[in-house]
Amino acid sequence: MKRTRGSLGAGAAILLLVAPLTVAAQPAARVYRVGLLAGGSAAATAFVRMAVMAGLDEFGYREGQTMTLVERYADGRFERLAQLAAELVLLKPDVILTSTTPATLAAKRATSTIPIVVVTSGDLVGAGVVTSLARPGANVTGLSFLGTELAVKQMEILKEVAPAIRSLAFLGNKTIRPEVLFFTAMERAAPSLGVNVRFVDAKGSSDYGAAFAVMARERVGGLVVAPNLIYLEDRKTIVERAAKARLPAVYQSREFAEAGGLISYGIDRPRFFRRAALYVDKILKGASPAELPIEQPTQFELVINANTVKALGLSIPPSLRLRADQVLE
Repeated sequence: MKRTRGSLGAGAAILLLVAPLTVAAQPAARVYRVGLLAGGSAAATAFVRMAVMAGLDEFGYREGQTMTLVERYADGRFERLAQLAAELVLLKPDVILTSTTPATLAAKRATSTIPIVVVTSGDLVGAGVVTSLARPGANVTGLSFLGTELAVKQMEILKEVAPAIRSLAFLGNKTIRPEVLFFTAMERAAPSLGVNVRFVDAKGSSDYGAAFAVMARERVGGLVVAPNLIYLEDRKTIVERAAKARLPAVYQSREFAEAGGLISYGIDRPRFFRRAALYVDKILKGASPAELPIEQPTQFELVINANTVKALGLSIPPSLRLRADQVLE
C-alpha cells in the first residue's frame, strides 16, 4: 500500500492511542508534609531549619517538590505552643519536627499517633518526654543534647580560666524543665569545685536588665548561660552585659565566643542537627519512632576568645589551650 508522506500506519496509530493511557496510569510522586514546631522565633530557629533541610536534601527530599514544610513559631511565648501544636496536627503532617523541649511536650500532648522527631532538646527522660533513650516507646524520637553533663563540664572549664571564682550565676528559664535539671547538676558539682551557685531567671530580652542587676547585687564571680535558643538569638546583648559587668562567662555555642563571649563549650550544632533528617527519612519509609533510639552527641567543641580573656585580666592555661578546638585571637 502506498503511503503519503506524514501518514501513520496501523501500528503507529495504535501506539498513539495507547501511549497517553499508559502515561495517565503512572502514579503521582508522593509529596510528604513535614511540620515544624518551635518554641523560639523563625530567626532563632533558622539554623535548625537550615541544618535539617540540608540533611533531608541529602536523602533526596526536595522542598516544594517531594516535601512541603509547614512551620509554626511561638516566638518565645511558650503558652502559645499548645494552640500551634493543635494547628499542625489538624494539617495531618507525616511527621512533626520540634525545636526546644516545651515544643516537644506540646506536640506530644497534641498527638499520640503522628511521629515526632526532636531536633533540639535537653534531657528528654528527665523532662518526661520519653521513658528511655534506647527505646522511646511512643511516638517521639530524635536528638537530645547532654544538658546536665555539659553543666558540670562548663563549670570546670570556667574555673580553669578564672580559678579565683567562688560564686556562679546560672542564667536560665525556670519554666523550662531541662534548664532546671541543668542547674540541679551544677548544684551537685558546686562543692567539689569550691563554688556556690544561684539560679537567675530570665525568659527573654525584657528580663536581662533585672537579671544582671541581681548578679551585681549578689556579687557573683562568674556566669554560666543556659543552652537556650532565645539566648542564642540575643547573644550580642548577653555578651555585652557580661563584658560590662566584667563577668567571666561560659556559653552554649561558638556563636557566643565569636560575638565576644569568653568561652563556649557545647555541641557542633549544625552537624548534630542534620542527624534529625535520618530519623525523618526512616519514619517516612515506615520505621516506628518507638523503636528508634534517641541519639546524643559524642563530639563537643571548645572555643576561647583570647581578646576577651585579655580584657578580663585572665590567662589561658596551656593545657586548656591544647584542648581548645579554636582560640579566637
